[in-house]
Amino acid sequence: MDETTNYRDLYAAHSEKSPGQHDSNFNHNLPNSRKVNDQETPLLIGSQIKSTFYNVQGGIMALIRRCLELENGDTITIVSGCVDHYQSNESEDIGWGCGWRNIQMLSSHLLVQRPDARDVMFGGSGFVPDILSLQRWLEIAWKRGFDTYGFDSFGQNIYGSKKWIGTTECATILRSFGLRARIVDFDSITSKRPLNNWNPGCKLAGKQSHGPIDKFLQRTMNEDSQVLVDWVWKYFACEFNSRLDGSKSVLISEKTPLYFQHDGHSRTIVGIQMQKGKCASEHHYSLLVLDPAHRTAALERSLADNNGWQKLIKRGIDSLKKPQYQLCYKSGFLEFYLHRDSRDSINYRCQSPQSFSYY
Repeated sequence: MDETTNYRDLYAAHSEKSPGQHDSNFNHNLPNSRKVNDQETPLLIGSQIKSTFYNVQGGIMALIRRCLELENGDTITIVSGCVDHYQSNESEDIGWGCGWRNIQMLSSHLLVQRPDARDVMFGGSGFVPDILSLQRWLEIAWKRGFDTYGFDSFGQNIYGSKKWIGTTECATILRSFGLRARIVDFDSITSKRPLNNWNPGCKLAGKQSHGPIDKFLQRTMNEDSQVLVDWVWKYFACEFNSRLDGSKSVLISEKTPLYFQHDGHSRTIVGIQMQKGKCASEHHYSLLVLDPAHRTAALERSLADNNGWQKLIKRGIDSLKKPQYQLCYKSGFLEFYLHRDSRDSINYRCQSPQSFSYY
């Protein structure tokens, strides 16, 4: 039996205890996994496995930037720095693992470009763990008091399961490391229900409409899709200000990628492109996304040949047909472990006069 297997056996035996049996004397300041006094975290740090992925030489974001720079037209494009593409594998997570893959993509950026985050994420291991290890990290976050509602709704266990996850679970993992993670809702249908009914068995189950009101609702969804695109543009563009009028058509942002959730699937937004019109109201925008459902090797070939990559990566406003979307991103560090319930509207939600809300 190798050392990793032994650690995993020890962790499994320890995790079979009830939540009340686990140590609760962890720090209430910014987290450092080496200072936590529980037993599960050291065992997980020793047993977690580095996730494998198709490594694009030079990085997939470098290929994307090169293709964007070769495009014709009056455009401004803003992209994240380093992001690795994690694809769903047929033998491992096809049909249910997209949420975990997007957490891996977001983590790959943070570990490379944010040394402060790298020091606290995954016990300071410096690598992106596999899905099983991420599931253990989520369970530890739950037992520490982060997202207690999710802890109960998932049956207090997710390790080894094929249950769908979303932005809330992404935020829960990041917050458990002391990172400030924000969730933004974009909802074109007024509803008092939470966006995904907080049902661990479904993703963002939106309402269905039938009859003459369909056309009105479709127009409303298009308008709210524009709100989403405008928000993403401002998110990436706010750090550049006057430099957006410069000669450089492709800019690299310091902002983290965005975990992008909608009914039935999730992807990672790694940038946005603006096609300039005669005036601001005539500008056209395209989200730049990495999809876990795509084969990394196919993306690499398409980008290397500068042929057909737009269909795989660009998503215009006309493609945003879902009534509800969520974004999750890292926005800083938590000062204290005071607000742990990532579904708690008192702690995290502030209503906006526009058609989106923050958590």
